[in-house]
Amino acid sequence: MTTNKKSNRLIAEKSPYLLQHAYNPVDWHPWGEEAFEKAKKEGKPVFVSIGYSTCHWCHVMEKESFEDEEVAKLLNERFISVKVDREERPDIDSIYMTVCQLMNGHGGWPLNVFLTEDKVPFYVGTYFPKESRPQIPGIKEVIIQLYNLYKNDAKQIEDVTKQVYGALQSTMQAKEEDILSETSVHNGFRSFLSMFDESYGGFGSAPKFPTPHHYMFLLRYYHYTNDERALNMAVKTLDALEKGGIYDHIGFGFARYSTDDEYLVPHFEKMLYDNALLTIAYTECFQVTNSEDNKKIVEGIITYVLRKLASPDGGFYSAEDADSEGEEGKFYLWTFDEVISVLGDDLGMLYNTAYGITEDGNFDGKNIPNLIDSSFPQLAEQNGLTINELLERLESARKQLFEYRELRVHPHKDDKILTAWNALMIAALAKASKVFNNNSYLEAALKATQFIETTLTVNDRLMVRFRDGEVKQEGFIDDYAYMLWGYIELYEATHNISFLKKAKNLTKQMFELFWDKTDGGFYFYSSHSEQLLIRQKETYDSAMPSGNSVAALQLLRLARLTGDSELEESVYKIFEAFAFQINDYPMGHSYMLMAYLTTLMKMKEVVVVGEITNKQQPFLTELHHGFHPEIMYLVCKDPQELKDVAPFTMNYKKLKGSAAFYICENFMCHQPITEVNEAIELVNKNN
Repeated sequence: MTTNKKSNRLIAEKSPYLLQHAYNPVDWHPWGEEAFEKAKKEGKPVFVSIGYSTCHWCHVMEKESFEDEEVAKLLNERFISVKVDREERPDIDSIYMTVCQLMNGHGGWPLNVFLTEDKVPFYVGTYFPKESRPQIPGIKEVIIQLYNLYKNDAKQIEDVTKQVYGALQSTMQAKEEDILSETSVHNGFRSFLSMFDESYGGFGSAPKFPTPHHYMFLLRYYHYTNDERALNMAVKTLDALEKGGIYDHIGFGFARYSTDDEYLVPHFEKMLYDNALLTIAYTECFQVTNSEDNKKIVEGIITYVLRKLASPDGGFYSAEDADSEGEEGKFYLWTFDEVISVLGDDLGMLYNTAYGITEDGNFDGKNIPNLIDSSFPQLAEQNGLTINELLERLESARKQLFEYRELRVHPHKDDKILTAWNALMIAALAKASKVFNNNSYLEAALKATQFIETTLTVNDRLMVRFRDGEVKQEGFIDDYAYMLWGYIELYEATHNISFLKKAKNLTKQMFELFWDKTDGGFYFYSSHSEQLLIRQKETYDSAMPSGNSVAALQLLRLARLTGDSELEESVYKIFEAFAFQINDYPMGHSYMLMAYLTTLMKMKEVVVVGEITNKQQPFLTELHHGFHPEIMYLVCKDPQELKDVAPFTMNYKKLKGSAAFYICENFMCHQPITEVNEAIELVNKNN
C-alpha cells in the first residue's frame, strides 16, 4: 500500500484484515497483553472491534468511522482500541459473539465490544454508523456516553459486567436431566418442516444463508425413514441455490448468502468454507439422486476453488471480497448491451434470455445471471435446438463472457491459509474424488494435506493460520475435528492405511488438549492456549458445524473403523454433555443430530481382505458411489497392514485365494463371503 498516512501498530501484522486498518488514524493495537496493560496504566476502557477482510459492513464502518479523524480522536482520547481478525482468533470472537447474542438477541460482523481492563464486556453491538440514526446509535455518541459511564458510574459498570460474566458462566453449565433420543431427531426434522420455504427452498426468510449441514442431515433422515419430505427439502434447496444468482454461473462457486428469498441477489463475497461444505452436500445429494445437475455443480465449485483459491504450495486461500473498485458486486454484474457486445446478437440474445438478463436489470440497473425462471427445454424448442445443442451454445457463451470478465478489476483476495477451512476442502475433495472417480480432486486434496502437515504443523501440533511466511496461533478444536474428517475421507478415497494412523494420532491429541474429563465434550481452545474470559465448549452449528458436532460423527466413524469401543463411549458422552442445547434448538445443531442419527441406523462394518480385481471392483464401486452413511469399511491386501490400527481384523483372511468380504451389522457378523453380488446385496439390505 502506498500512502502518505502514518501507520499504526497493525502494520507489523500479517492478517489481511488487520493490515486493511494499518493506516487508520485510530491508534489500533493487535490483541495482546500490551493493550490491556496500557488500559490499566492509563485507566481507560478497551474497545475491541472484530471482523474479517471480506466483510462488506466491516469495510463500510472502516470508511465511515475508522478512517475519520474525528472518530479516531474520540477513540484515541478515551479508549485503548484493539483490532481482531475473527478468522485468526475464533476463540476471542466466539466469546464476545455469545455476549452479543445474550445482550441483543442477535449478532454479526463487524462485532464491536467495549471492555473493562479485565476483558469483561459492558456493552456490545455490531455495525455503528458515524452519526446516530433512528434506532441505530452512532459510534461518536456511543464512544462519549460509554466513556462517561465508565468514568462516572463504576457501580453500574460493575453490575453489568457481573451480569454478563454470570450469563456466560451459565451457558457452560451442564444440564444433566436431558438426554438425546430418536424423538430428538424427529423433533429436529419437524423444526425444518416448520421453517421450510415451500416457494423458493431454504429455511426462514431473507437474508438466506446456505447451510450445507442442514441438507446433509435431511439426506440422512430420508435414508433412515424414507420420508420423501426430507429429500424434497434438501433437493429443492440445492436446486434453488444452483439456479439463483448466489451461484456464479460464469466463473462458478457460491457467494456467502442471498439478500432475498429466492437466492437471486447475493452478498457477493465467496468463502472457502461455504464452497467446501456445499461440495460435500451436492456430492451426497448426487449419491442419493444420481442427478447430473448435482455433479455439474460439484465440478463447477471445484473448478473455481482450484483456479482462484489454490496457492502454488497446495493450501487454499480463505476468500474473495464482495467489492471491487469500491462497489459491491461490480465484478459480477452485466448490462443487456454488454452481453450482446461480447457475444454478438444471436448468441447474446440466447444467453440473455436463458440467464434472465434484461435491459432494466435485476440489481441496481444491472444484471446478475441466474436460471430462476428459465426452462431449457422450452428455450431449446423456441430456438429450434436440441437440449444438447442449447447447452453447447450456452457453454460457448459462458467461456467468452468469462474471458471478458477476467479483464475487469478483480475483488480483493484474502490470501491467508486457515487449517480448519483447508481441512473442510480436503474432506470435500476426497469425497468428490471417491464418488466421481476423479483423480485430480484427490491430488489436490493430498497436496493441501501435505501443506498442513509440513507448514501448519509445529511441534506435532496443528496451527491456525499461515500467511506471508508466518505461521500463527495454536489450533482450536475446529482445526482438529475438521482435519480428522479430512483424514477419514482420504482413507475412504485411497484405502491408504496411513490416513487412519494419522486420524488416530490426531484423535489422541484432541483428547489431551481439549477434552473435558468431568462433563465430557471438547473445549474450544486447548489447555495450553491463552486463557480467556471463559473456556467455552461450542455446540451450535452456524456457517460451519461446530467442532464438537464434527468430532462426534468422525469419532464414531473412527471407532467403528478401528473397533475402539472406548472411543465410541466418548461419543455418547458428547451427546450427554450437550443434550439440553440440542433438544432446546435442534435446527441449530443439525450436524450433531446427524451424528446421533447415525447411531440409530443399522450400522455396518465391512472389511475387504485380498487383491481387488475387476471381478471385485463393483463392490467397492457400490461403497464409493452409493449413499451409505451407516457403513464403515476397511480394505487391505493383508490384515497385517491393519494390525496396529484395527486389531480386530487380525484373524481375517482371503478365502480360496480370492478376496473375502467380512460384513457385520448391529454387533452381529455374517459368514465371510467371496461372491460380489451377494456382498452388494448384503450392504444394501434394509437401507
